[in-house]
Amino acid sequence: MKNIILFFLILLVTNTFAQPNQPDNGVLFADYLIPRVDIYISPDSLQEMYDNPWEEKEYKADFNFSDGYISEAVENVGFRIKGNTSVNSQKKSFRISFNTFEPGRKFHEIEKMNLNGEHNDPSVIRTKIAMDLYRQMGIPAPRTNHYLLYVNNNFYGVYMNVEHIDEIFTELRFGNNNGNMYKCSYGADLAYHGNDPDNYKMENNNGRVYELRGNKFRDDYSDLRDFIKILETTDNASLPCALDTIFDVQQYLKVMAVDIFVGHWDGYLYNKNNYYLYHNMSTGKIEFIPYDVDNTFGIDWFNIPWADRNIYNWSQGNGESRALYERLMEVDKYRDQFSFYMDKLINEVATEESLFEKIDAIKDGIRPFIELDPYYSADYGYTLEDFDNSYTQALGDHVKYGLKQYISQRIASAQVQLEEYNTTPIVNFIDNNHPRLYEDLLINAFVEGDAINNVFAEVYVNGTFYDNVEMYDDGNHNDGVAGDMLYGCSVATFNDQSLVAYQIYIANFPDMRYPCTPVEVNISEDDAPQLYINEFMASNLNYLADEYGEYDDWIEIFNGDDHDIWLGDKYISDNIDNPDKSRLPDYTLKSGGHLIIWADDDDEDQGDFHTSFKLSKAGEEIAIFDREELGFPVIDAYTYPEQTTNISYGRLPDGGSYWGPMDIITPGMRNTADGIPENIIDNTFVVYPNPTSGGYVYFNTIQNIELYNTMGQLLLKSSEIQKINLSHYKAGMYILVNSEGQKQKLIVR
Repeated sequence: MKNIILFFLILLVTNTFAQPNQPDNGVLFADYLIPRVDIYISPDSLQEMYDNPWEEKEYKADFNFSDGYISEAVENVGFRIKGNTSVNSQKKSFRISFNTFEPGRKFHEIEKMNLNGEHNDPSVIRTKIAMDLYRQMGIPAPRTNHYLLYVNNNFYGVYMNVEHIDEIFTELRFGNNNGNMYKCSYGADLAYHGNDPDNYKMENNNGRVYELRGNKFRDDYSDLRDFIKILETTDNASLPCALDTIFDVQQYLKVMAVDIFVGHWDGYLYNKNNYYLYHNMSTGKIEFIPYDVDNTFGIDWFNIPWADRNIYNWSQGNGESRALYERLMEVDKYRDQFSFYMDKLINEVATEESLFEKIDAIKDGIRPFIELDPYYSADYGYTLEDFDNSYTQALGDHVKYGLKQYISQRIASAQVQLEEYNTTPIVNFIDNNHPRLYEDLLINAFVEGDAINNVFAEVYVNGTFYDNVEMYDDGNHNDGVAGDMLYGCSVATFNDQSLVAYQIYIANFPDMRYPCTPVEVNISEDDAPQLYINEFMASNLNYLADEYGEYDDWIEIFNGDDHDIWLGDKYISDNIDNPDKSRLPDYTLKSGGHLIIWADDDDEDQGDFHTSFKLSKAGEEIAIFDREELGFPVIDAYTYPEQTTNISYGRLPDGGSYWGPMDIITPGMRNTADGIPENIIDNTFVVYPNPTSGGYVYFNTIQNIELYNTMGQLLLKSSEIQKINLSHYKAGMYILVNSEGQKQKLIVR
């Protein structure tokens, strides 16, 4: 048997809709290959892992990847069983972690690889087809493809490689990864539980229903509360304007259309389960990310005819409310937009002809390996004949439809159910640059819908109408590629200080404006913005790791102004005579906010939050400079003396005049006497000795403990203990959290 098979897919060619930063497949997610992964692990470790599948313990293993063109080996990866109910299956799913034992390490730009057994799906393809449909509709969904898995040279079968949703995922899609991300599990119905953000920290058997990933030590659920509160308290007439300020509605309407088309009952709509919410810091809006879509296309335990279920009453029938779906269906505008996306999906994107060609190509590619898969029949007794039949007919039990059978029936029923809808424009992703005097204002907007005529930006200056500026989708007006539905225009240079406001409208819909509240842009030669070098560490041996797990020098910037400040036209340098060493990121720093910039001379490889210089432990200068057009005036500068390893230098208070070594290091937080916001400490939860030089620390009672670093990364999780051993932890500050949510800072010297 050949271990690698190369087969060519007949790719689905359609228009795609609103794909912000959709990454290509790259080496690891190539559609036309079935790569092979080899895992080499101690037999004792493998047996222990199988004996304790729920523990989530990662075992050291060696990894090899080959795809017929390249072969690469990685030593000391983490390897474990993953999943919820699937851990009880005979065909296990696995996670490979490249950064567990070597922090910061990546393999082809990912840190973790999920190989899913797909044991419920006899076609072993449903996840792939569903995720590709999300992505074709421009939804930020994981990339997928098939793999062959070998463990200690034993063939474990055909697996689905599903991209891990983490900070790398959000950085690739949204250009940022520092917003709150919630993994939403069973019970996540988006129901309102009052104004207290802590009310949304409810738990199910496996932890929090809305599990906060990242920013954990801040543990602030205000953004989730605000989103749900708008759903609960806003009337139908006001909902579009209110919801659009905090949630990417148009993108979610596409998710709804695909969820209903593929019959994703184990997601939000029916089973209040399996999705992520990410607070996109570039737009301020919450994004909906689909997840875990193997129970689709007629895989079902409820005996519900998903292929015929009414698309406008899809979530109903289980006796529970689904606030987001129900509210959107009550608003005519949103109902029409949903109908538009469903129409596009069933008549353009997911046609029988294009889907069936793609399905057949994938089936032919994986079939030789299904025949040899030792675990394919282990859970339900499936045979190769069942594999073939599963594409065209039901197999009984939980396989209520053949894959193609479901698709044909769903298309036919959706076409009958589809309502007549108003073809009003859908305008999204409105954006502009941040000009100063003598610069043009550049405006972009994504516009889709039927019968779209000329698109205009209606511009006002200092409250007075200025001009209707036509926007184009021709590739010549700061609008991307011609015909991609991204429109752009340029508003002539402003020579006077002005408050410019604009909205988008379409000529054949002259009474509709987007967004509801005009976008305001201040064009002025402002006084120097109140940005401060607030804290830094010039010798970070092992105190604080960046998102790549590397212990690099870092600089904290503080916005002491009374308004938000865009950083994209400003610079930071370690040489006051060379101001444009590193441009600051395209990022708006909130008033009173803090931002960490990594001074690691790695901006080209690791992005805009990393600089082209490092800091000197011996002492030098750090300076922030305003834009080039003003001649790079200094905003803030500080010349620092020789530094101590793993000790930061900072101002007290934030933006204050005092500089000195920080007793408590506070990256990304206020510089105060205790360094930690007051509400993070609960004095009923005691740990001692604290500070500690290592070894054991003790708790006042037996505790369920989670230990986090200051970046919110979980380092340790233990149940019912009264002490932990810190002898192998690096010097620095940590946060301990017990099962009651009580927190204590812990200093390791």
